[in-house]
Amino acid sequence: MSDLVLWEVRNNVGHIVLNQPDQGNVISTAMAHALATVVQQANRADVGAILISAAGKQFSVGGDIGEFVQNRTQLAPLIADMLGVLNPVMHTLATLPMPIISAVQGPVGGGGIGLALCADMVLASSRMFLRGGYSAIGLSPDLGVSAYLTRRAGAAKAKYILMCNRAISAQDCLRMGLVDELHEPDQLLPAALALAEELAGGPTNSLAGIKQLCDGALQNSLQTQLQAELQAMQACALSSNSLEGVTAFMEKRKPVFQPR
Repeated sequence: MSDLVLWEVRNNVGHIVLNQPDQGNVISTAMAHALATVVQQANRADVGAILISAAGKQFSVGGDIGEFVQNRTQLAPLIADMLGVLNPVMHTLATLPMPIISAVQGPVGGGGIGLALCADMVLASSRMFLRGGYSAIGLSPDLGVSAYLTRRAGAAKAKYILMCNRAISAQDCLRMGLVDELHEPDQLLPAALALAEELAGGPTNSLAGIKQLCDGALQNSLQTQLQAELQAMQACALSSNSLEGVTAFMEKRKPVFQPR
């Protein structure tokens, strides 16, 4: 297996690590295939949460411009081939039935934004910044970037970020809702790991239901959403975790939930 993307399970948390720090964790064809392999492993893994992080000073600078230049006369077929690999990967990753946390330690741009913001919870270093990057090379977004920026910051801010191609500071990312927490650089990974392990020890069926309901809420009518909530709550109520949660509440103790 390629070492461009690492996979490891520790304490019921699956760790996905972008591991090409000397290249800014660029999303090349090789990186795309490595990520596909790791996400397949994550999809099969019996874990309670996933933590996405990156080695080096940059989370991901986005697409491999060098590869684009080398294939500039065949750029459209190259992009089609890459996204033929990456689009199913991104869909699988974003819809895994457990909490996904990302730890963004440094600059992030282009498709790297999609890898960071596909997470349910995004933690970032105070030194990170975000830059769209696409308009600088005459391209439009991929890897769900337009969707994630719009969901988190609204269409107007998403267009500003992507069209103007200006660096958005960590503090402004927090203010816009692009990230959920800011931490000092040396505290980011410990905080992200603590959150991942906390969620991994939670009621996994409940968390999966919450994730699915919230992800579908903007597309559903109220009637559809109410029915989805009913079905999800009934499924939770039939589980041992529901019984444990209610019993622990009555006994005024911390619940002990069953792992996924």
